[in-house]
Amino acid sequence: MDKTLNVTYLRCEYKVNPLGIDNATPRLSWILESELRDVKQTAYRITAASDIGQLKDEKNLLWDSGMRQSDQSIHIEYEGKTPQSRQRIYWQVQVWDNHGNNAVSTETAWWEMALLDTAEWKAAWITQPWENDRQKSAPCAYFRKPFTIIKPVKSARIYATCLGLYELELNGQKVGDQVFTPGWTNYHKRLQYQVYDVTEQLVAGENVVGSILGDGWYRGHFGWWDNNRNNYGDVLGLLLQLEIRYEDGDELTIVTDDSWKAATGPILASDIYNGETYDAREEMPDWSSAGFEDCNWKSAALLEHSKTLLTASNGEKVRKISEIKPVDYFITPKGGKVFDLGQNMVGWVRLKVKGRPGDRVVLKFAEVLDQNGNFYTDNLRRIDCTDTYILKGSGEEIWEPHFTFHGFRYVQVDGYPGKLANDSITGIVIHSDMEPIGLFECSEPLINRLQQNIQWSQRGNFLDVPTDCPQRDERMGWTGDAQVFAPTASFNFNTACFYAKWLKDLASEQREDGSVPWVVPNVIVDGGGTGWSDGFGATGWADAAVVIPWTVYLYYGDKRILEQQYDSMKAWVDYMKVHAGDSFVFDYGFHFGDWLSFSDYMSYHYNAPDYGYAGAHTDKSLIATAYFYYSTTILQKTAEITGRKKDAEELLKLAANIKKAWCREFMTDSGRLVSATQTAYAIGLSFGLVPDDKKAIVAKRLADDVKHFGHLTTGFLGTPVLNHALSDFGYPELAYQLLLNKRYPSWLYPVTMGATTIWERWDGIRPDGSFQTVGMNSFNHYAYGAIGQWLYSFVAGIAIDENEPGFKHILIRPHPGGGLTRAKAEYDSMHGKIATDWKLEGSRFELNVTIPANTTATVYISAASVETVTESGRKITEATAIKFLRIDSGSAIFAVGSGSYRFASKIS
Repeated sequence: MDKTLNVTYLRCEYKVNPLGIDNATPRLSWILESELRDVKQTAYRITAASDIGQLKDEKNLLWDSGMRQSDQSIHIEYEGKTPQSRQRIYWQVQVWDNHGNNAVSTETAWWEMALLDTAEWKAAWITQPWENDRQKSAPCAYFRKPFTIIKPVKSARIYATCLGLYELELNGQKVGDQVFTPGWTNYHKRLQYQVYDVTEQLVAGENVVGSILGDGWYRGHFGWWDNNRNNYGDVLGLLLQLEIRYEDGDELTIVTDDSWKAATGPILASDIYNGETYDAREEMPDWSSAGFEDCNWKSAALLEHSKTLLTASNGEKVRKISEIKPVDYFITPKGGKVFDLGQNMVGWVRLKVKGRPGDRVVLKFAEVLDQNGNFYTDNLRRIDCTDTYILKGSGEEIWEPHFTFHGFRYVQVDGYPGKLANDSITGIVIHSDMEPIGLFECSEPLINRLQQNIQWSQRGNFLDVPTDCPQRDERMGWTGDAQVFAPTASFNFNTACFYAKWLKDLASEQREDGSVPWVVPNVIVDGGGTGWSDGFGATGWADAAVVIPWTVYLYYGDKRILEQQYDSMKAWVDYMKVHAGDSFVFDYGFHFGDWLSFSDYMSYHYNAPDYGYAGAHTDKSLIATAYFYYSTTILQKTAEITGRKKDAEELLKLAANIKKAWCREFMTDSGRLVSATQTAYAIGLSFGLVPDDKKAIVAKRLADDVKHFGHLTTGFLGTPVLNHALSDFGYPELAYQLLLNKRYPSWLYPVTMGATTIWERWDGIRPDGSFQTVGMNSFNHYAYGAIGQWLYSFVAGIAIDENEPGFKHILIRPHPGGGLTRAKAEYDSMHGKIATDWKLEGSRFELNVTIPANTTATVYISAASVETVTESGRKITEATAIKFLRIDSGSAIFAVGSGSYRFASKIS
């Protein structure tokens, strides 16, 4: 391998060697690595073939791109022969750079197609042949099918889905490593299936494939209202197709039909909200293995259900990601035996126990303890969150639940036979298996803990959909929470596939008039009994339809997401346009506004500077019209990028009219807003609504309000833009002041109270240890974690250039301040690792920067003058791949190529 150039990390649709691609023109990406500076790809050549050995045989290639003069190394569409269902396509790439080097990928890279036509599904839907009370949780159904392998097997694939949740077994072993399949969608519009390579699990002779079905989102309890079962249906079903290809070319296909057998087993009940009850005495050893006697099992029943809605699962797989050991065990004042895992997490626990047959161990879950140190579950509202294990009494027994999850830090164990030990339980963390790509650290430990809390809340709430909370009778895909957090989420993890899946769900739930539901998938009917509205059309929430595709485009350079979602994006903007009418003020319908902002109740109890302060309530029409403008400007840029010139021109005019209307309706000539709140000023500035000649006075009004209170007063919509508005418009130290504030309300107040995730409310736990209202008080709610984007982009200084998305061109502009002496960040972009690491010692500023190959950057160095700036101990004029541009606002600005740099300067 030539050390001067290497091509690595080959991906198809963001994934390494993906199984089950259902797009005939998947996109290919790779990363260049080089020890040299200023490395740019000048050309590439992709070859693809149906066999790895044919990649060198030009006569049998499916595609040969030829040598293309281009620096593009991400999202290159396959242009070869049309792929067929099930086809595996191998590919490699050769690249050339501007230093005269070239390299060929050495990885074995491939993708495999899914079933591209629903007519290829030969399987029939099956269900249990007995009746249950459909209003209650019932024992889980087990299904099995024996079959015989008579010849050597070349390959074997299972295509599977269900109505409910499923687990698969083959010859006594679990199939795959996913949980909560097939995932959560509106099952009446989109039903995902998974593809598994089971070649190595087959044996000569008799084999058995089996499945267990659980209620899941489909049939289980879900929602805070009465009669919250059976949201999508009251009968579970299984659809499975096992396709086996022998070495000699013959094929054997095993499908679900009425020849399968069904029975119940040890899972007496399993519910996402209420937990699982498992009776180990009812276990059926080797039920999915050859030789098991199933004469008492019944024949499965056929189920009439469509297969036209089937779609391959291309989101991120939900998996068991990590394990957590307890850090403490104690007995509460009320006598509860409680383990502390030290981290608020999402998943379940693995139980290890010995005892007699029939002994019953009950596990209860909580996020926090009350002020007396007792187990606290009132904030879970009306659900049980309880797992029960009934022992079979045969030595050491180890158990994990199947179709439930909990949000918790503390576990209360009741009925445990014998003495509890530290290894009696182990926390099993589950979430969508997104690639971790972001790191942030600084010299303030509380901020580092805040960053950890942000990432833990993302893990806990990214379980196939972006949920609001993981513990109470909600756990829904609230669009507003997702929208405000998307930029931070996309710094922490690669969210492209996760959001692409969810955005398809969003578009499928959108009404014909363009209105978007509060939650996606939408299970709220008529506002869920709130009386507020029918559950559609709230600005800041519905704008997820526009903001999140744009976020994915910016962070990952993904133009296809804009194409995919354009109609959905435009439909929401058109909805606002219709209801705003000629006034261009959007004040139609119900809106959440700046949800959970600093209120009059809070100010009375926490010493607001004004007696009788009415709370930081921002006019909802002001916010709604601001979002109307914001989404319109994003859609206008999207129209330009995707070649919709007519739309772009019309949207430009629309945006100008909305801006005029907003200024006319909500801002005085002196720059005062009708709602003189931090949220109103921050949104006006950040969204670009404030005219140039008023930006300074509006920014001053914002700054004066922050100084007046000494803390933030913002809610869900104002918080994400507050620090950006302050730092972008001349008040960075005030932004730092807010970041570093340890008193309520602030980001660090929960950290000082022992939080390990982000809270839903600024005062979820009050300074005296009491709690906010039990009706809505989650301790794992990522919305206020949106400050994370500011940590990455402002403090550490890794920012996006909208003109070259996907960090093709990178803006490196760290901002020392707030008394911090050091900050560092790393971000694994589509092109490779970006890193900054700055240190401040007196007047000496040091900045280490890494720019990945095939990208460029503009670097801002805090400096009194360019003469004080050095790189690797040398004058800038002597450094390579660096060009001085100008001095501006106390920074020396340089254009740099790829490579690692060590800058130093003196600051005034």
